Amino acid sequence: MRTRDLGELAVRNLREAVLRNSLTTLGVAVGVASLVAMLSLGVGLQTLASQRLTRSGLFDAVFVTSQRNFRGPRQPPPDAAPKRDSRPLDDDARQQFSKLSNVTEVYPQIRFITDVRYAGKSESTSVLGLPDSSRSSGAFEGMTGVYFSSPTAEEAILQMEFAKLLTDQPPSLVGKNLTLRYAERVALSKYADDEALLDAMMGSGKPGGISPGSISIVPHEKTLRIVGITESDPSAGIGGFGGARVYLPLKTAEQLHVAQPDDVQALLSGNPAKPSYMAMTVRVRSPKDVPQVEAAIKQLGFATFSLLDATKSLRLVFTVFDLFLGLFGSLALTVASLGIINTLVMAILERRREIGILKALGATDRDVRSLFFAEAGAMGLFGGFFGVALGWLIGSALTWGTTIYLHRQNLPGVKISYVPWWLALSAIAFAIIVSLIAGLYPASRAARLNPVEALRYE
Repeated sequence: MRTRDLGELAVRNLREAVLRNSLTTLGVAVGVASLVAMLSLGVGLQTLASQRLTRSGLFDAVFVTSQRNFRGPRQPPPDAAPKRDSRPLDDDARQQFSKLSNVTEVYPQIRFITDVRYAGKSESTSVLGLPDSSRSSGAFEGMTGVYFSSPTAEEAILQMEFAKLLTDQPPSLVGKNLTLRYAERVALSKYADDEALLDAMMGSGKPGGISPGSISIVPHEKTLRIVGITESDPSAGIGGFGGARVYLPLKTAEQLHVAQPDDVQALLSGNPAKPSYMAMTVRVRSPKDVPQVEAAIKQLGFATFSLLDATKSLRLVFTVFDLFLGLFGSLALTVASLGIINTLVMAILERRREIGILKALGATDRDVRSLFFAEAGAMGLFGGFFGVALGWLIGSALTWGTTIYLHRQNLPGVKISYVPWWLALSAIAFAIIVSLIAGLYPASRAARLNPVEALRYE
């Protein structure tokens, strides 16, 4: 029997018992919908977490320190590079990092303690320079005010909790000025003609006795304009590991020439050197490039730290989560397969005469079996299509309800359900396979009917 004839017979038989077959197909659709809705929830939450973590800048970055300064956020990782001659983390190292393969950005961590003065109040806090790439960070979503107008703007963004220390109404700070008082690193050779200043800095001695690399650390003040107030802590995502409460553009922070711990150590030891940094952040194209770049930086003699291991644990958690959601969703589809078996067994009892005539006209057992398989596959195909559509609607309803709830809590909406193309196609294929398996017994039973007994049945 030709495939076309089998298809026509299957469609005709499905139309003759349209109500029963429709209810069976609906059962398959509900099973597929539950499977798609649960898996789309798992995929959506995984996608949401991945997007948030990627935007935070923690998983596509390598945090670099000098060997002598390395402590990581808490302790060095177990696979830290072996102890070797430490190199200063300076601009030369920064240029080397920039030339590495798959590196997109390198910037130093400029963090310092300052006295913030505003309206007669003085508060000590930590200041951090932000690279211009942090503009796209989710940390600034919903902030009061705006981001920095340019990478060199003399502007500041305050963390909300710190802003509350300056005034009872933090939003009113936007547009106002504050003053930072900090320790500046000064090269004495810059003031070689000012003997009075040199005497004050050195305590004694003459300009001619100053070594070319001599430095001094002096207090300095800088006035900045407040442009924004943010609830979150953006420093946690750019290599600062959190804690800063005043943020400046990175280039502006570099121009302040703030004294770093290495400068103090050099001044006390009498062996001043060129400016260096406590830490740097090296950004890569994607998280998969982190191991390669991290290994290359270790070969250059620096200590590194990344959060790649945390991403592996996160993927493991979501994989197990998706597995359990898929198992629970498959239960409904299993129940639907029982409905297919019941429908096709009833069809055998009602169509014994038809089966007998087909066999009498020359239809083989294989042809009869194929006919019932075609009917089961058709119910699985239509049920799969309707189930995917219904599952998508359920996921969209969950996203809509969640967004309304979050908006009532003054939080941004999120998409918690996502149906990728591979999930839709897999669900339809799974529905067809389950339907064909469910049709095995009825098809085999129909194929074994004796045509004489079948014609005598009515």
